[in-house]
Amino acid sequence: MQTLEDLTKTCTIIIWVASALHAALNFGQYNYAGFMPDRPTMSRRFIPEPGSPEFAEVESDPEKAYLKTIPNQLSTLLGIGIIEILSRHASDEVYLGQRDSPDWTTDVVPLEAFNKFGKSLEEIEKRITERNNDESLKNRVGPVKIPYTLLYPTSEEGLTGKGIPNSVSI
Repeated sequence: MQTLEDLTKTCTIIIWVASALHAALNFGQYNYAGFMPDRPTMSRRFIPEPGSPEFAEVESDPEKAYLKTIPNQLSTLLGIGIIEILSRHASDEVYLGQRDSPDWTTDVVPLEAFNKFGKSLEEIEKRITERNNDESLKNRVGPVKIPYTLLYPTSEEGLTGKGIPNSVSI
């Protein structure tokens, strides 16, 4: 790194990967993987070859054939339990742009920058909400009306599918 611009770009990438990108992947996984038939943790059978008895079973009774591939109840409960724990926000979670101790510094310049950053995060959340409510954005409005929340900066406790914690635990 030779310039302030290089340092800024590098820090921005590190902050993005360790905060928002990680949060979007981590806290969104329960919605996709918390229901085992959507994403089994393993398969107990290989994909059947055409002409085999297993392939004939897939053709004649696909549900029965599928149920023979999914993990047993204990494996399923362990997998879903782990995904739920990893996707859950704690009651004392501190989110990006927040501090749990207001006296973290007395230096005016960082405090002003931190407050400016917090306000920009509030604007981002507001824009996401506005886009979720915009009927003209077809990728956001479908038959089930599920809003996009993965990059909301804040969240409530529990399984919310949103929120960017101020720290990463994994």
